[in-house]
Amino acid sequence: MATTTDTAPRQANWQKNSPGYQFLLVFLLSINFGIVFFDRQALNVLMPMGVEEELGLSGTQIGLLAGGLSFSWAIAAFFVGKLSDSLGKRKILLIIATIAFSLCSFLSGLATSFLFLFAARLLMGAAEGGVMPISHAMVASEVNPARRGLAQGVAQNLGSNLLGSFAAPVVLVAFATMFSWREAFYLAALPGLVSAALIWFMLREPEPAPTPTAAEAADKLSIMDALKVRNMWICVVVGVLMVAHFVITWAFMPLYLVQGKGMDPTTMSWVMGSLGIAAAIYSIVISGLSDIIGRKPVMVVLPFLSIAGPLGALYFDGPVLILVAIFFVGWAVNGIFPIFMATIPSETFSARHHATVLGLAMGSCEVLGGVFGPPVAGMLNDTFGLPTFLWVLMGLALVSGFVAMGLKETAPAVLAKRGLPSVAS
Repeated sequence: MATTTDTAPRQANWQKNSPGYQFLLVFLLSINFGIVFFDRQALNVLMPMGVEEELGLSGTQIGLLAGGLSFSWAIAAFFVGKLSDSLGKRKILLIIATIAFSLCSFLSGLATSFLFLFAARLLMGAAEGGVMPISHAMVASEVNPARRGLAQGVAQNLGSNLLGSFAAPVVLVAFATMFSWREAFYLAALPGLVSAALIWFMLREPEPAPTPTAAEAADKLSIMDALKVRNMWICVVVGVLMVAHFVITWAFMPLYLVQGKGMDPTTMSWVMGSLGIAAAIYSIVISGLSDIIGRKPVMVVLPFLSIAGPLGALYFDGPVLILVAIFFVGWAVNGIFPIFMATIPSETFSARHHATVLGLAMGSCEVLGGVFGPPVAGMLNDTFGLPTFLWVLMGLALVSGFVAMGLKETAPAVLAKRGLPSVAS
């Protein structure tokens, strides 16, 4: 499965890149994924701004809209990841996907019914799904492995949270207040076109891996082979639970804060935006910390800590700023997403399988967590009341923390201190 023979090619790739280019690569990939999430989060934050009322959506339908995008996202994540491995054309596939999801945002703004909007979100998920596996594969091969955890954390979390989780609520709610939710969708489509142009002109296509030897060519990796590895299936299970946690939070928290807590839309947008600021900070702090103390400790502790957010939303009725502080603490869990989706899998398997296993990790998380989580939570909300999803969030977090206890450590610095070889060696 993983052999030492592909360590040299991977090192040779990053050694050819200056620190400045490695920084530029991570920065542009982070911004690009941030724009992906800006588009993805648009529907969630615009739901209380007229989408729910104008289209007559139920809680179950709101969940299906989030789940449908996750489904097509997941399918695309796996197949586009494998396609980029086969073709060795990561940059051009990334640009095509970026342009495509931007155009799909226009379709969301044209929606006149649940089915129209559902179809638009399916198309958007299909366009966006391949972006992160390709981006992580580029980081894994082009950036110094000593900074892999930090680099992948920044690539996945920094831009997505500054743009998707912070800017999206604040900017889109303000824009929808001045105009309408439809115009806000049109606005969300524009940044992706700019990002595609920047990637085209400023990044180069990563060098393809050398032609494999006969032994390497025989080193096939099937999905079942990957899932037999302990770290892989644990990352998948934790990923399913935590992606469900993330998508459910963003699908229903804006509505809950307005309808359940009585906030006005502007206050809600800033409270939700605070999650983006928190996650942007944690994308650096948690990923960098995992390079030093290890992947396993943060994977175990932070899901338990995340229970603070739902508990605060349920029981705290004091000043909004204190509620924001509670959310800020609980949302530290967002810092582990690139670790279970990318860092641990890429440190567990050989470099030539990276896009495949990253696509598997992200795709399975989206299919089982992102697809089924929101509709189930929506149905429970319809049956037992809107706050029910908060109890679902706490259950998902608890199980995640316990499952993560079975991980094998993969952080190179930690293993070196213990005198152990890397898991992928």
